Amino acid sequence: MIYLWLKAFHIVSVTVWIGGMFVAAIAVAALSAPKSLPGAPGPVGIAQPDIIGAVRRWDRWATSPAMLLAWLFGLAVATEGGWFGARWLMMKLVFVVALSGLHGILSGTLRKLARPDGRPSPASGHALPVIVGAVVVIVLLVVLKPL
Repeated sequence: MIYLWLKAFHIVSVTVWIGGMFVAAIAVAALSAPKSLPGAPGPVGIAQPDIIGAVRRWDRWATSPAMLLAWLFGLAVATEGGWFGARWLMMKLVFVVALSGLHGILSGTLRKLARPDGRPSPASGHALPVIVGAVVVIVLLVVLKPL
């Protein structure tokens, strides 16, 4: 029964973490895209610093803790399941480490964008397809356990 609780909390944590990464990646892409017209206003009624501040607060109070909980519950699930020798799990961990690193890049980019002279990190521009690709691979590895 403990295994099912750990698995449920792992899934919830991963869902919040990846959802938060999508929000951060979309915000970074939108706020760092070149404006089509010089001097064109941003979104009506919403200032860029407000968007960055809201996304940074969400990242700090929800996304980052969810990532840590996903790691904690994921390691507990793997321990309970006795999977630490499985190749599919090792491959999954490669992608999870990559997602964790990308989360750090996105968080750093949000910090940079919050500064008046802030510029986005070039790596953050391709975050959305990387997140989607990594999640697809992780889900396939976990469900199919091909290795």
